[in-house]
Amino acid sequence: MLLHAILDRNASEHPDLLFATGAGRTLRYGDAAEQSRHWARALVASGIGVGDRIAVLSPNCSEYLLLYFAASRAGAVVVPLNMRLSGEELAFILRDAAPRAVFAHASVRDRLDPIRPQLPSARHWISFGEPTPSGDEWMDSERWVQAAGHGPDPPRGTPDRDLLQLYTSATTGMPKGAVLTQRAVVTNVHQIAGVVSLSRGDRALVVAPMFHASLVPGVLAPIFHGATLLIHRRFVPADTVDALAHERVAYTLLVPTMIQACLDVVEERGHPGFPHLKLIYYGASPITEGLLRRALATFGHGFIQSYGLTEATQAVTFLTPAEHERGLREQPALLRTAGRAAPETTLRIVDPDDRELPPGAPGEIVVRGPQVMRGYWNRPEETARTLRGGWLHTGDVGSLDEDGYLYVFDRVKDMIISGGENVYSTVVEDALGQHADVAEAAVIGLPHPYWGECVHAVIVLEPGVPPTTQTAERIVAACRERLAGFEVPRSIQFVDDLPQNASGKVLKRLLREHAQATPVTEFAWHAEH
Repeated sequence: MLLHAILDRNASEHPDLLFATGAGRTLRYGDAAEQSRHWARALVASGIGVGDRIAVLSPNCSEYLLLYFAASRAGAVVVPLNMRLSGEELAFILRDAAPRAVFAHASVRDRLDPIRPQLPSARHWISFGEPTPSGDEWMDSERWVQAAGHGPDPPRGTPDRDLLQLYTSATTGMPKGAVLTQRAVVTNVHQIAGVVSLSRGDRALVVAPMFHASLVPGVLAPIFHGATLLIHRRFVPADTVDALAHERVAYTLLVPTMIQACLDVVEERGHPGFPHLKLIYYGASPITEGLLRRALATFGHGFIQSYGLTEATQAVTFLTPAEHERGLREQPALLRTAGRAAPETTLRIVDPDDRELPPGAPGEIVVRGPQVMRGYWNRPEETARTLRGGWLHTGDVGSLDEDGYLYVFDRVKDMIISGGENVYSTVVEDALGQHADVAEAAVIGLPHPYWGECVHAVIVLEPGVPPTTQTAERIVAACRERLAGFEVPRSIQFVDDLPQNASGKVLKRLLREHAQATPVTEFAWHAEH
């Protein structure tokens, strides 16, 4: 099956069913399928051939989805651009991808104007979302579609053709374009739809960005079930809580930082009740057990966790609602896992020489499955290194237990080695997150003359808690009760917020740079005091 066939199936069976509403537009399934065909014909009429890249910069909106399905029909490859990137970072990705056409929502297209001279590959610059005046350097999408006429449908694609080029979140360096085929994307949609139990017409709230891999569980899996999308242009915590409470929302995707922000709204305003909510899908970054238990108590027990990465489309494992329930009732260790492998997916834990490790032993997580990328765009050496031996090497440290449940400890690059002992930042972060004074925490390793590295905690305090040495000492004392001595932070820094990318992952590279440039005397606490 090709991606657009999912839309066409629902459009054929229920053309009048509401497809999407919000962000300035309402569409039914029949209209969405027909309009995506018009966009596909316009792509072909513009000289966009099979395998050509088309880039798009936009907040969440229906037109964004039309472009995904149109590209599937025409054989083009969508390159979504991260809205939060700087102009320099956007220019890097566009030069790397060399798209034949660039699409942008009218509200953000001015961000791309300075890049135009650097992009001779782009023959078409198409604006949507608001009318574009005649004579503007950007072609209005409606005029672009009308100019294409009503020619024959584009040739059908094949499952092995490229569909998406998603750039990695670049928490440790410059982004790389992960090339995903039709087969990879549609397989992952099927895998996720198998655990996301929705009924036709259920309302799915879309607040996660459509330029991210979360598109697959947040948007495409609900469309598979014939759900109705309630689209918010961007995530606003108060608006999200209001929609969950009052807009008959059955399903949404929230990363842990979004969950935290929504819980803060509920605690500030009072519990509004969520009578229609069935499922919340979460992933993208680790969640502390304390935050998960708060979320389960507030929103109910219909939670699904996935561990995944851009190089595997999105999902590699699932922790189902039933397993969350079991974790609450009788197996609390389950709540610390990322679940078990998705269908048709195999996980292994390997040592630095790629030798498989026994259950319980920590090592690098490697993955094999049909949802894995074809490779990195224009990076054959990195592709060979990441996919060596036919396995996707994730760069994450974890372990598998006897029952196949995956425990994710850390990024290989984020693991701290202190005095010869491995310290997993997620373990320390979980302990910090259980303290009443701590709203958010991130843990990194800093150079130490004796231990090699020492554990450094960067903490966002709860409102009203003073950022003092006494506060830090209380937090450290609590850590000593929960952690081994070598895991306890040796220094603490209080900040107003943690730097994050669009998927909610903390940019620890920036935390290291800042901490290493900050005199120790400016820390709230360190062990030598």
